[in-house]
Amino acid sequence: MNLSGCFRVFLLYDVAEALDLLKLREILGPTAGTVKRLFPRHTPEYISFENAPVVESCGQITLDAGQPIACSIKYYAYAVVVFQMEIPFEGNWETTIAQAARWIDTSAFEPRGREAVRTHLERVASAVIRPRKDWLFEDYLVVDLQEIRQPGGGRPKAPDLLSAHGNQIAELILGEKNPLSSKEADDVLQASLSYYPSDLSIVGPSAALVYDRPEDADAAIQILEYARMQLLEFRYYDDLMSRLLSEVYITLEQTQNVLISRWSLPRQAKRLNTIRLDVMDLTERIDNAIKFVSDTFYARLYRLAATRFGVPDYRSLVERKLRTVGELYEFMVDQFNEARSFVVELGIALLCLLDVILLFRGR
Repeated sequence: MNLSGCFRVFLLYDVAEALDLLKLREILGPTAGTVKRLFPRHTPEYISFENAPVVESCGQITLDAGQPIACSIKYYAYAVVVFQMEIPFEGNWETTIAQAARWIDTSAFEPRGREAVRTHLERVASAVIRPRKDWLFEDYLVVDLQEIRQPGGGRPKAPDLLSAHGNQIAELILGEKNPLSSKEADDVLQASLSYYPSDLSIVGPSAALVYDRPEDADAAIQILEYARMQLLEFRYYDDLMSRLLSEVYITLEQTQNVLISRWSLPRQAKRLNTIRLDVMDLTERIDNAIKFVSDTFYARLYRLAATRFGVPDYRSLVERKLRTVGELYEFMVDQFNEARSFVVELGIALLCLLDVILLFRGR
């Protein structure tokens, strides 16, 4: 059995607070492309990108092995930049699994991708809003299996493929060169979806297999990329809220026993609430980047990928921290109001005491 297709390696970077896509298109000119509607399977028209990312071709790069690789860069409005490499492959299951194990580990070539992204961002610097010095990073591999040639001819069906080559598929997705236990292989294969008997998508935490027609495969791969982008953004917000809470706890500890220090609480509380509202707004915009409002194939694929990646877990962490920040905001406002009331009451008491003193002196 001979396999052919393309390894699609995604390197995702959170580079700034936002990207101005209109200005970005002006700077890039005719070289800029836009991700159009990619959901062909009887999908409602409203399921599409709210603010489609901008795509720029990077030509080819050559890695240490001397192999030229086609690459492109995709810019999302949420300041996630995706560097994508496409590596064609052809061979049997053993050679394909060995190659997948190489590309699933991005440590050897990720610096090249980071350097390329940094170079391209310098060209479009005016479209980058509040760039970040330290970039949060995610990677992902999609095995775009385009053709399987078998002795009898014809395109194998998904059930037959899983039955005959389930263990090899699991090894491919996990990047393992050694045989897996049947339980581990079954766990990997449970995260699979098919629309027709002739297509198959299996999602793993670090890699996925997409076996489909080219136009449908592109749509599925775009969904996987979007879910990975969500993971990156929620990881950033989780880290941001953790650092913010740490700062707030230190501030509250410093003002706990010093009355005059509480006069700074309104300023701190306002900053805290502003960040909280900003994060709530950004998370809502990310959720609405692609509209999924029914039990379509792509909606189910997105939910499967998001679950496998841990997006709901990170989202829950962010939501819990947002609630904690909201409670701390109210606590800080209450602390300031108590301090102000105490000062007002103390001032009134002093004025009353002064009136009494003056009254006795008048006698």
